[in-house]
Amino acid sequence: MSADITVGKVYDAIIIGAGHNGLVCANYLAKAGQKVLVLERRDVVGGAAVTEEIAPGFRASIFSYLMSLLHPRIIRELELKKHGLEVLPCSDMVSPLDGDNYILFSDNIAKSQASFARFSQHDADIYPEFDRYLNEAANIVRKLLWETPVDPTKRDWRTFKDGASLLWRHRKIGRKMYRIVDMLTMSAYDFLREWFDDDRIMAVLAYYASIGTFAGPKTPGSAYVIMHHIMGEHEGAGGWGFIKGGMGSITQALADSAREKGVDIVTGAPIKEVRIQNGRATAVSTTTGETYAAKTIISNADAKTLYLNLVGERHLPEEVVREIKGYRTFSTAFKMNIACERPPQYRILDRVRREGTLGSFDYPTYMHIAPDIDYLERAYDEAKHGWYSSRPFITPVVPTMVDTTLAPPGKHVVNLFGGHAPYTLKGADWATEKENFRKTVFDTIEDYAPGFRDDVIEAQLLVAPDIENIVNLPQGHIFHGELSTDQLFFQRPVSGYADYRTPVKGLYICGSSMHPGGGVSGIPGFNAAREVLRDIKARRN
Repeated sequence: MSADITVGKVYDAIIIGAGHNGLVCANYLAKAGQKVLVLERRDVVGGAAVTEEIAPGFRASIFSYLMSLLHPRIIRELELKKHGLEVLPCSDMVSPLDGDNYILFSDNIAKSQASFARFSQHDADIYPEFDRYLNEAANIVRKLLWETPVDPTKRDWRTFKDGASLLWRHRKIGRKMYRIVDMLTMSAYDFLREWFDDDRIMAVLAYYASIGTFAGPKTPGSAYVIMHHIMGEHEGAGGWGFIKGGMGSITQALADSAREKGVDIVTGAPIKEVRIQNGRATAVSTTTGETYAAKTIISNADAKTLYLNLVGERHLPEEVVREIKGYRTFSTAFKMNIACERPPQYRILDRVRREGTLGSFDYPTYMHIAPDIDYLERAYDEAKHGWYSSRPFITPVVPTMVDTTLAPPGKHVVNLFGGHAPYTLKGADWATEKENFRKTVFDTIEDYAPGFRDDVIEAQLLVAPDIENIVNLPQGHIFHGELSTDQLFFQRPVSGYADYRTPVKGLYICGSSMHPGGGVSGIPGFNAAREVLRDIKARRN
């Protein structure tokens, strides 16, 4: 416990969990004059956005690994650059194929076109039109990210006003809304097939539909996940970038900004329960015996944990209990953090350098290993039947090509993220299969970068149960729940309570279980703070 915190101190608001959304929420509440306490289960703030040592002298972004979605508005308003946040560029994304062949995907349309043209002139010619189409849809969704979902079943005056206001703000969307409907219902493959001919080119975009999601490119609704991943507004392929010092620098900057505003942050404080009195949340108690009271309690923990474990079914409507139990969080994502002598020496490396593909970069810092649609679908099929992929899709990134703070001179850190590795295995468990899966991951990398095993100093492998155990992501799900049509907007996480409020008065949710979902964006935390302050203002009036 922090030395300057005394049990019994009076707070306006308590936030459960010092992940990035909890810290964003704390900052905005404190800016509005609220006295805020943040309680964190672990001994370090950050949730899934943390930088920790994986071997002597080597530090890695343990869970989230690239910056894309953290919104410039939040960076600016919370002065995160003043508190040490520095975004570093990564190279354009490269997808290796057989031999020394590859496809480049860049924010520069002409560069992507030139790469596509080597495989399909039709696909290269159509790509600018597709990019415009997709970005027009993404621009609509970017605006919706900041909205509080309304409950269309309510008939009270406030809901009517909120719904009418929402419709008026987005009245110019018109027929473009059909694009959103298509992406919410179509598979990534069917959506992309309307534009492109070559399966390898389609795989470049369909890959995003599988990141952190238990789905394949032919799964209905997977098209939307493509858009979720490319909505970042920073430089790089799809808006990606590295954070100097790793992703923990984001949450350290948020914590510093919050403390500057008077926020108290207590680590090593696992929450045992949210105390309910006469239908209202009044306090939280920790497993170590402390109790903290406040008029407002906000949870950055996932909705399932909050509702079923910290609140308890007896305090909730039966319908909410039924829906939250059915809220899908089953994860098949894995993460490997590697300390190494040198990064993977890909078969394509000489050709990439010779052709000057990466401009000022001498090495592809950001790659996708999944050469075609069938590769992605096979990886999903194996997981669908209860086993890990024999050839998983993998995103290797090498932040130490631009960030020298993470490894000793001349050494490197490589982050691998991929799927599918189901939370539970059919007929086996991870205690006996984890080392076999580790070999599978390295075998897959070796197909494209022979000899990489020999350069590895240490490799930390995290499968879904590990991720759940360390940072409490439900079943290891990086989004706190699937990004599917029935778990988005006014149905996320349960119908009737998608507006950051809960059935318990004074209790709110600010994490990725809420709209607009996962990723290090900070937007759920921002939106939740807005609704909390709105209710405080209404009570005063």
